[in-house]
Amino acid sequence: MKNKAIIVLAGEPKSVFFEIFFKSIKTNKYRNPIVLICCQKLLKQNMKIFNFKKKIRLLNIDIINEYNLDNKTLNVINVNLKKSSNHTINEQLSKSYINKSFELGFRLIKNKFSYKLINGPINKKKFFQKKHLGVTEFVADKFKIKKIGMLIYNKHLSVCPLTTHLPLKLVAKRITKTLIMQKISIIDDFFVKYFGFKPKIAVTGLNPHCESILSYNEDEKIVSSTLKRLKKKFNVEGPFAADTLFLKDNRKKYDVILGMYHDQVLTPVKTLFEYDAINITMGLPFLRVSPDHGPNEKMIGKNKSNAISLTKALKFLDSK
Repeated sequence: MKNKAIIVLAGEPKSVFFEIFFKSIKTNKYRNPIVLICCQKLLKQNMKIFNFKKKIRLLNIDIINEYNLDNKTLNVINVNLKKSSNHTINEQLSKSYINKSFELGFRLIKNKFSYKLINGPINKKKFFQKKHLGVTEFVADKFKIKKIGMLIYNKHLSVCPLTTHLPLKLVAKRITKTLIMQKISIIDDFFVKYFGFKPKIAVTGLNPHCESILSYNEDEKIVSSTLKRLKKKFNVEGPFAADTLFLKDNRKKYDVILGMYHDQVLTPVKTLFEYDAINITMGLPFLRVSPDHGPNEKMIGKNKSNAISLTKALKFLDSK
């Protein structure tokens, strides 16, 4: 089983993670062992809340290759989650816990125990505090990887934003020919490596209808001219107006849509598939996946959260 284990970081302590995790493993079977990195005490509390019964097997990370792992028990690497003097988990303690969880997960990856990593939902604003745009950039930085891509994957249609988590006023400044070429190359390499085929890629324009009332039109000067060069090597077309590209007869022609900014492509794909999509970081030397949603603090403890995205993430890694 070595190198086949799926490492799962619980992520934000104040989130719906444990609820969706219990639902994912209760109703599905996985061939590869799951190793959960979390606070054992918090895990037990949630097992009681959601009436989830399974034995916990605590693992020593220093001898983890010596274990014969399976999913008959919960394989857990414990991360102590401290509480403040008033018995609450404040922002600083939460941040320390998430950092420690990532450190242990990255250690397992770097030691080649596994090449599969899932992180639970994280409050990006509180955790990163402007140092990184999101988890995608945070993970890439830890492994010193510069060329990465965010893929929101569904087997029927996936999307990739050229720029991620940027205020709109900064987007146009970041769009370059080099970045477009880089993202398309990363998408193509990823699909060839993990799915065995070269994807058909559609690219949106930046401006409404790919037109501009200004003298400088990014869609003509940057996007269109770049795609003309790339068509000899990649199955790529565009730029297309984003408001019609996602219509049924248009989107069915493509495997991936590359958009100019985050919400330009994430909004329609989430509208189409809701929770049936996963977030994959392309360009890393391992597979990093996460559910395509946030901590959803308002739903904690209500047992109403949708586990599809985490289930899809586990199944995806289980198949690789």
